[in-house]
Amino acid sequence: MYRLFSWEHSYFSGKTRSYLRYKQRSGALGPGYEDILATPDLIAGLLTPRSGTGAVPQLEAPDGTWLQDTSEIVDYCEAAHPEAAVIPDADSRPRQRLVSYLIELLADEWIVVPAFWQRWFFSEDGRHPSHRGFNEQQWGAVLAAGGEADGPSRRAAGAGFFEAAFGISSSRSSPKGVYAGLVHLGCDDRTERAWQASQHRLLILLEAHFGQHDYVLGGRPSLADFGLLGPLYAHLYRDAIPGFVLRTHFPLVCEWVERANGEGALNARSYGQKLYGLDESGTLVPRIANTDGGEWLAEDTIPETLLPILGIFFEEMWPVLRDAADRLRAFIASDSHERGGELPGKTFAASPGFTEHQTEGGALTHRFEIGGVRSERMVVPYQMWMLDRIEHAMAPAVARQNGRSALESLVGGFDGGRDVLDLSKHLDGCRVRKEGGRLFSV
Repeated sequence: MYRLFSWEHSYFSGKTRSYLRYKQRSGALGPGYEDILATPDLIAGLLTPRSGTGAVPQLEAPDGTWLQDTSEIVDYCEAAHPEAAVIPDADSRPRQRLVSYLIELLADEWIVVPAFWQRWFFSEDGRHPSHRGFNEQQWGAVLAAGGEADGPSRRAAGAGFFEAAFGISSSRSSPKGVYAGLVHLGCDDRTERAWQASQHRLLILLEAHFGQHDYVLGGRPSLADFGLLGPLYAHLYRDAIPGFVLRTHFPLVCEWVERANGEGALNARSYGQKLYGLDESGTLVPRIANTDGGEWLAEDTIPETLLPILGIFFEEMWPVLRDAADRLRAFIASDSHERGGELPGKTFAASPGFTEHQTEGGALTHRFEIGGVRSERMVVPYQMWMLDRIEHAMAPAVARQNGRSALESLVGGFDGGRDVLDLSKHLDGCRVRKEGGRLFSV
């Protein structure tokens, strides 16, 4: 079997787990998978030696292949088990394919900021309301897992970790850990309300979309759904304060979270579920439970309700990615970096050894704007790897005249939209390769 090492409260574990559940329910995952709680012992003794990082989730394939990154996990499993595909075909559905990748990128690398803020703002000292107790418990359930630790001991383990690793009692005056990471990503006292407003705008648009369609592209899940589930499940649905807000103001988004997560979702109508009626003789008669006939919209159609969500990518994230590429290119070409050498790791916080470059106006920082507020954030080289992945995935469609025309008709109305079809000019000189959980310049 595949072995997924994850946490329930982990942003990216939710993305991967829901994808594997869908593939398994569809009968496409071959031997299936086992979900294993990634305890500290497993992280230190197994995950880190295999991948070079203790980040979760990680996946061990039946053939021994070890995968740390969620996008790599999806790509690997899709190649090995192409049935019930989650990525639309490049030839017949290029528009839907591009949208899937762009929304995954938006969810993985942009929404991560307000989602993390929601968890940790309401865990700070003196916050009312506060979900710090719940947060201590869900972290302690991993840090002190096992029958030998009672409930209070598990919560105490979470509380102790928060203080030691995150400095939670001094999060505003001397942030470290996740609190420092939020500042490094451009979320501080000046910008946090703008980030929150961005998230609120997204939720309003998703509520409208899921009022018409069960999934992002229609009646069947895609890569975009699993990407969005990362922030929306672990941080906004499960966590107590944002979970209350989500249930109160965005019930259709909550219904989609349950549907896409694929567990405890009878009312939400998971993919492949049947609804039943009775015929004249009183016999049960099944019918498809999902919208749009349980399929992506025909003829590569993009739902009208999805276009404003795509607009968030082009208005907010795309200018940041382009500017970050310029900064990374200059850094790689500078005397501060040896070509082919290691670069900072993934999102969350400035990487050890690169703090001087990724903070306080360093070479790997840049100015950006969110909601009309200008601030500074670190450059994340991993995002260039994600763009490189999109370039390769879209190359067959972009190379064909009718494919490129179809894509231009989709993105041409967005500021800088056509540039997404020519990523090579943005990635020249700043391409990134991955080895496990480590990143290097090309």
